[in-house]
Amino acid sequence: MDVYLLLMALLSIALVIVGVTVFKWHAFISLLFASVFLAIVSGLSMDKIATAYETGVGGTLGHIIGILALGTILGKMMADSGAGIRVANFFVNRFGERFLPWAMLLSGLIIGLPVFFEVGILIVLPLVISIYKTSKKNLLLIALPVIAGLSIVHGIVPPHPGAIAAITIYKANLGKVLLYSLIVAIPSAIIAGPLFAMWVKNHVIPEGEPNLIQVDENQSKLPGTGTSFFVILLPVILLIFSAVAPYLKFLPAGFEKFFVFIGSPVIALLISVFAAYFFLGYRQGRKGADLKKLTDECLLPVGSIALIIGAGGGFKEILIESGVGDVIAHFSTSMHLSPLVLAFVVAGLIRIATGSATVALTTAAGIVSPIIQHMTGVNLELLVITTGAGSLMFSHVNDAGFWMVKEYLGLTMKETFKTWTVLETILSFVAFAGAMILNIFV
Repeated sequence: MDVYLLLMALLSIALVIVGVTVFKWHAFISLLFASVFLAIVSGLSMDKIATAYETGVGGTLGHIIGILALGTILGKMMADSGAGIRVANFFVNRFGERFLPWAMLLSGLIIGLPVFFEVGILIVLPLVISIYKTSKKNLLLIALPVIAGLSIVHGIVPPHPGAIAAITIYKANLGKVLLYSLIVAIPSAIIAGPLFAMWVKNHVIPEGEPNLIQVDENQSKLPGTGTSFFVILLPVILLIFSAVAPYLKFLPAGFEKFFVFIGSPVIALLISVFAAYFFLGYRQGRKGADLKKLTDECLLPVGSIALIIGAGGGFKEILIESGVGDVIAHFSTSMHLSPLVLAFVVAGLIRIATGSATVALTTAAGIVSPIIQHMTGVNLELLVITTGAGSLMFSHVNDAGFWMVKEYLGLTMKETFKTWTVLETILSFVAFAGAMILNIFV
């Protein structure tokens, strides 16, 4: 039965890929069809199929739909006002085109520290597209380094929720995890970001263009550089306030709650959108009707990507409810590996099955935690990192990040597998290797 479930899970994933690439179905239809197929062949009760699917869709979109909409509006304002061009010119002039991938990596690491991956990619997307339009470089050379920076900190660095959950489950030291994860994250992001991008740009030339956010290169009146940076960094600043507020004990309780409120992703982006409306809209001579039209234009494509991401969440929930995750967990624990390796393997397999790095990280931690209770000499902080490294492995069609990268960068399915999926897998294995090397010395 276990082998049968694994085979059916693999077949359902293949159905998604074949549906999109061969039959040219919309990804939403392919994911929905594969979800129903897997639910039926795995023996999931008929009365639970629709409920499980709806739970998965709601759980995914409940977190991300506001972020998608507001992030896209902010990106559109950055692009249409010329603020993206202004920031792009700053980077091109200061770093030179030769060092752009490294500048983008640094941007991804810094912006990714306080924000979810989904928020981060929407913050930097206008910057990526503007630099792409300005420099005329291969889009991948600019986009992949910043994505690598965002992804690695999301996967292994606190205060991201997966890492915090694993720290709590393993009872690891937060300060040590933060220090070790940064030591591991930086070389991982360098290899999977700029170095991989420099190699892959010669092998993958995107067929399409990033069309969800258009950048006007012929702006006659650009906002100031300071204003442009302020708008793009405002959500990051607000999120940092939220992250540090609980540690500022001198703040009155009301102020702490206020900073936590304005630093929640949706509220931070909402505030940033209004700032963009004012600084990049009204002050640039735009009227309310113009801003409404701009908002309507950029929200229409969000409907399609929201359907795809929601369907991916539904597919993930069917994979969980069908028992595929449990099969992988039982298989992994029976291999009698060292705790660091076991955590990496379990998290990786659950990530492949469910598509969620956070689910993989927290689930794997829950499986491994009882096994290490009576063991001595296990570095709990590095255990958190190897679990997080495994949770990044082989992103594919059941992962919201896969579809966000594909749709917003205008890539084909094949190009997304060759770039994003490979990048995530490089991050996973390099971070794991870094943690294992670090384990020799600490």
